[in-house]
Amino acid sequence: MGFLSVLSYAQQVVKERVHPGDLVVDATMGTGVDTLFLARLVGERGHVAAFDIQHEALGLTKERLHAALGVDGAKHVALRHASHAGMAALLPPSWLGQTAAVMFNLGFLPVAEADKSVMTEPDTTLSALEGALSLLRPGGVLSVVLYPGHDGGDREAAAVEAWAEQLPAHAGQAVVYRMVQRQHAPYVIAIEKR
Repeated sequence: MGFLSVLSYAQQVVKERVHPGDLVVDATMGTGVDTLFLARLVGERGHVAAFDIQHEALGLTKERLHAALGVDGAKHVALRHASHAGMAALLPPSWLGQTAAVMFNLGFLPVAEADKSVMTEPDTTLSALEGALSLLRPGGVLSVVLYPGHDGGDREAAAVEAWAEQLPAHAGQAVVYRMVQRQHAPYVIAIEKR
């Protein structure tokens, strides 16, 4: 048995902190893997807000949710065609300081036909991370899967890592999960809000 993949690790960090009925966010829905994961964790009494700037991501996520949960089983999930940078402003004020988890899976839409020039960018991601911290309740977590191996991903990963390193200890604690022998392999930064 090997180590957890970065995606499994990100989900494990979140799974330990989220309970049925909680508020959670998928900041970059992509194909909906984390959106479905969060929907199952919080159950129908909870609420999931998922964001992406690409219409294709919303379609793929909706298909995944309906296939796994049915149309009625996905009513507690709100898919929003918007940037992760604006998520805190787009959610109701009742989510501020009350959200259990925010998940980020950065980069580009991971399907063959996707336009790979449309990807998350350091400036909007850093803004989104600040917004995520304002949403989290004490003890809440955010997970960020980073991809330094693609063009632009290295700059974004370095910016996120620098942001996490400068996070004041009284605001939260950050950990890194990565394969140290593979410099360009994806990795995770997880933050627990204090």
